[in-house]
Amino acid sequence: MQKTDYLQDISEIRSMMERSSRFISLSGLSGVMAGVYALVGAGVAQWCLSQYRTGYLGSYRDAVGYLALIASVVLLLAIGTGIWLTTRRARRQGLKVWDATVRRLVIHLLIPLVAGGIFCLVLVGQGYTGIVAPSMLMFYGLALINASKYTLTDVMYLGLAELGLGLLSAIVIGYGLLFWTIGFGVLHIVYGASMYYKYER
Repeated sequence: MQKTDYLQDISEIRSMMERSSRFISLSGLSGVMAGVYALVGAGVAQWCLSQYRTGYLGSYRDAVGYLALIASVVLLLAIGTGIWLTTRRARRQGLKVWDATVRRLVIHLLIPLVAGGIFCLVLVGQGYTGIVAPSMLMFYGLALINASKYTLTDVMYLGLAELGLGLLSAIVIGYGLLFWTIGFGVLHIVYGASMYYKYER
């Protein structure tokens, strides 16, 4: 009986240490929703590209502007939904939504993301649009890997998958939207569903 109590105490201490060093309240449903938003955005982007090719959309600059707008809307929806669902889950668990661990997570996530966003804008400005999608996937993957030390290990696996997909996309130029759809759409849905069934059911 005493041995069982010791093991239970050790388990509780370990759980407390993990909660203090890692943010474990990420919502799997937010990953699924981010993937759904990306799939819808990719569908709209494909329609815009078809309109551009047939001459109905206007200039190349107009097409790029529409694609940038679609990507921005998808990003804002994904971030907003992620914050809402993750905050709700953290409160249900009785955990703080914003603390030192979350700050470190956000900082380590944002550094590669911001650098990648600026780099992609430079690519668009210089006319290298063919490698924008690979760059987005690679920088996003690096951001997830960089932030994964402050959250669940599953995030690192998603980051590695995004990074690998981005590298493959850089080799097969011309299929950027397809790889973007797989990376931000399909992989997010698979990751989110896996997270939900592992930690939230």
